[in-house]
Amino acid sequence: MQVHQHYTGVSRRELIQTGYSGLLGVGLSSALGRRSQGAPAQRSEASRSPKSVLIVFLTGACSHHDTFDMKLEAPAEIRGEFQPIATSIPGYSICEHLPQLAVRANKYAVIRTLSHEDNNHLMSTHHVLTGQKQPGGFFDKIASRDDWPCYSSALSFLRRRDDGLPSGVNLPTFLREGPLVWPGQHAGFLGQNFDPWQITGDPNKPDFRVDALTMAQGMDVNHLGQRQMLLEEINRKQSQFAEVAQSLRLQKDQQLAFNLLTSSRLGQAFELHREPDAMRDRYGRTTEGQSLLTARRLIEAGVPVVQVNMGRVQNWDSHGDIFNTLKTRLLPPVDQGVSALLDDLESRGRLNDTLVMMLGEFGRTPKINKERGRDHWGPCFFGLFAGAGVQGGQVIGRSDVTGAYPATRGFSPNDVGATVYHLLGLPAEVEVEDRLGRRVLLNRGDVIESLFNGTAV
Repeated sequence: MQVHQHYTGVSRRELIQTGYSGLLGVGLSSALGRRSQGAPAQRSEASRSPKSVLIVFLTGACSHHDTFDMKLEAPAEIRGEFQPIATSIPGYSICEHLPQLAVRANKYAVIRTLSHEDNNHLMSTHHVLTGQKQPGGFFDKIASRDDWPCYSSALSFLRRRDDGLPSGVNLPTFLREGPLVWPGQHAGFLGQNFDPWQITGDPNKPDFRVDALTMAQGMDVNHLGQRQMLLEEINRKQSQFAEVAQSLRLQKDQQLAFNLLTSSRLGQAFELHREPDAMRDRYGRTTEGQSLLTARRLIEAGVPVVQVNMGRVQNWDSHGDIFNTLKTRLLPPVDQGVSALLDDLESRGRLNDTLVMMLGEFGRTPKINKERGRDHWGPCFFGLFAGAGVQGGQVIGRSDVTGAYPATRGFSPNDVGATVYHLLGLPAEVEVEDRLGRRVLLNRGDVIESLFNGTAV
């Protein structure tokens, strides 16, 4: 089994594997894959103005009972310890430890009936981040090249770009634990050329930098330009040889690398010192807050899909001491950071063109366990959605009295995927080839129309 593994920094291993990176004098051999040939996707009528997507991923799975789907009338072993606070949606309350998001409920919609049939972290993560069940999935099935592509990888494959910018960036952590590499983070059967960039590092640290976007010591853009001219001369000489087609591919890779390095849009996106201190403070001087601020800057730079993992892998997996963990460590930075993100995108006029989606891979069990925690629960969980035409101020779906199962229509991760692809401008009926050469539908879900038409179900 081929397992895709990332390491420190931007880690798309196949960037410019041409032997020219040393000549360029830049450390880019692992940042950008060669583009393979393929037919572009047909654009649907609804995709004339594709949106960006910013995924706030609560890795490990946040408890819906203790955040956005509180069961105030349930017994204490289900209800939990937290008190409700009113939101800007009449009659709807959320957890007392989400005060800033409570005020901003008019900006987002909450779905309380996301649902699937699995309770395993790895398979559920794949399902949520790709919109498809993991092929041949079994307990703790790690990432492989038989997996379905994540959203940005499908976009990269179906809508090629040649400006040196990636279609997707994930930060600030890579989801792995020892030998277990979480699926749903790469291009799967589409191949490593279409993997999103993986940024590992804490944007809240003063020395945060992205090594693969940094030129070698002593180099500047002018020197890089001189070396590019030298490369162009070498490439012209290569045209005399028989392997013309291969040479042309090398030239394109070199140009993409040059565009990447000299792109002020991309390079500056990671330079948080350019932000006013007041703005950085609004997001919170935490890894979560500064990662969300970086994500906003990447969206502005032209990266269409950005995923921000809220902590290390399984950060929200609270099998014990859940209430203390939520109120002291997990909820405050998310409350502050996501609230600042929604305000910031709106004030910049970008919320209409950017879907913000916050969810985990499943929910938590209705009944509190003997360790004062909650265990894995796939049949019912929540998602928060804002921007890109989503009508804020609505609560979609209702779970049963214990929060165990949807009492109204349930929505699967396939439906989440269909919604994401719809907003990215990719038609639902598009087909791709898997590793066996079989034509398969990219997604089999339905767009969650109630997010956009205000008809809560």
